[in-house]
Amino acid sequence: MNRKDILELKRRMKKEECTFTKIRGCYVDSKKNIILHINETFLNLVDEEFFKYLEIAKKTLSGTIGNNLLELEFPPEEEQPGGKQNFLLGLRDSKLKDDGLLERLYELIIDNYDYDGNYLILVYHDAYDVIVKTNDNNKLDESEEVYDYIICSICPVELTKAGLGYRADENRIGARIRDWVVSMPENGFVFPAFSDRSSDIHSLMYYTKNPKEPKQELMESALGCKAKRTASEEKSTFDSILKSAVNGSDFDDDEVVIEIHQALNRIIEEHDTSTSSQPVILDSRTIESLMTSGSVPEELAIKIEQACAEEFGDEPPIVENIVDTKAIENHFKNKKEQELQKEVLELKTKLEEVAVPSELPWDTEEGKSAIVLNVSPDKAEEIKAQIIDGKRYIIIPVDDEQTVINGVNTEL
Repeated sequence: MNRKDILELKRRMKKEECTFTKIRGCYVDSKKNIILHINETFLNLVDEEFFKYLEIAKKTLSGTIGNNLLELEFPPEEEQPGGKQNFLLGLRDSKLKDDGLLERLYELIIDNYDYDGNYLILVYHDAYDVIVKTNDNNKLDESEEVYDYIICSICPVELTKAGLGYRADENRIGARIRDWVVSMPENGFVFPAFSDRSSDIHSLMYYTKNPKEPKQELMESALGCKAKRTASEEKSTFDSILKSAVNGSDFDDDEVVIEIHQALNRIIEEHDTSTSSQPVILDSRTIESLMTSGSVPEELAIKIEQACAEEFGDEPPIVENIVDTKAIENHFKNKKEQELQKEVLELKTKLEEVAVPSELPWDTEEGKSAIVLNVSPDKAEEIKAQIIDGKRYIIIPVDDEQTVINGVNTEL
């Protein structure tokens, strides 16, 4: 599953290109009771409803791959008769006309969806005639395959806020009538997955609006898939591992953590995407490279490797997901500011030393007046002493040079 596949499906969700055949669903209250059922032919909907339902389906295909959108695989046992993948295939093939299969889907979601309020379960069916594309992305009229799939969206239904409003029937300002409004989906899925412009019945695409709380129970118990961590979860877990490994050590916590993130970021930048389409993962080889590069002390690297093995098991995170780029940027910015402040302080000190000698001749204990001259070496050679009318004078030739007397620019 890649971005191009998702965009190809989303681009079809327009009035003139939409081919959804059916929309089914049910409205569930906060006590997990089904209040009503929906059974509509999609293309027969009035425009206002048509576009709102279409917007919900499109939203279920939105977000960042690996964070909001996860490709979940079915374990082999779920592809056997009676398994969840086998059940979803039957539901898809029924084109949402089998009420018994739909009721089972509703029950699976209701039993495993942790949500306190009311919500709406919507199920769409579509058959997309995938047109053949040439190597230069030109479309041919030939059909490559028919991608037959369902979209399921789970949408919170929330009561509008209390407030004042204009009551047209009474021509006055009064309490606004509150009603229940369907929001954009919090979770959902597309089955089967659409990968490399083809149907993949061994996996589905799972959507979560909040990647920090993707609802693993829904992934595993309702859909029968092996749960995956989102990028946000991977980063949060890795941050906890770093914090635990560094705490109590002899190293400066903040400095070591930022050095590790910087080193991981360099590994990403040095990764040659031209020879490998696979992203860099945080395996033992990556951690070893951190140690050999001198970014992480050996004892700390061992702690991190052991903790990662325990937390992530045989599915190490993608390095790009766990690098804290904001922390790196802030660190670089703070470092630049500190260097600039240091330079300003040094320059200020030098200027003070040049402008005001530590012991001025006229501040001596004798209190005698004195003359202090600061001139360039070339100008010093032109200075002469001369007696005029019985008094000694210092003669300084002045051309177009800037003249400063007691700190004041003076024109001579």
